[in-house]
Amino acid sequence: MIAYCLNQPLEAADVARVFESSGINRPTADLPRIERMLAHANLIVSAWDADHLIGVGRALTDYAYCCYLSDLAVDASYQNQGVGQEIVRQIRGAIGEDVSLILVSAPGATAYYPKLGFSPAAGAFIIRRKH
Repeated sequence: MIAYCLNQPLEAADVARVFESSGINRPTADLPRIERMLAHANLIVSAWDADHLIGVGRALTDYAYCCYLSDLAVDASYQNQGVGQEIVRQIRGAIGEDVSLILVSAPGATAYYPKLGFSPAAGAFIIRRKH
């Protein structure tokens, strides 16, 4: 049985392993950067199979108007079992119905998000990071 935790401290190496397995493009070789990513998120939902981290949803929110879901990653061996869907459900439960949930999809994942209730949004802009 998969257990879900809200804002449980996570080890950067475990998160990097989930990122790598999931196929998400993140700086997994740079553990100090992963640690900063975790330290500065204010809403993290983790999915566990016993004591094994299998999924992560990392977000930044004001709990009043908007929430940016910056990472949604599920270990490849647990994909297509509803883990990502449940992580999103847990995040939505934490932020409430008055808060918009926003994300920027990787090109290969654009077909997935409408299945979770996301709608495409025009007008997004980005200044890309250097690395």
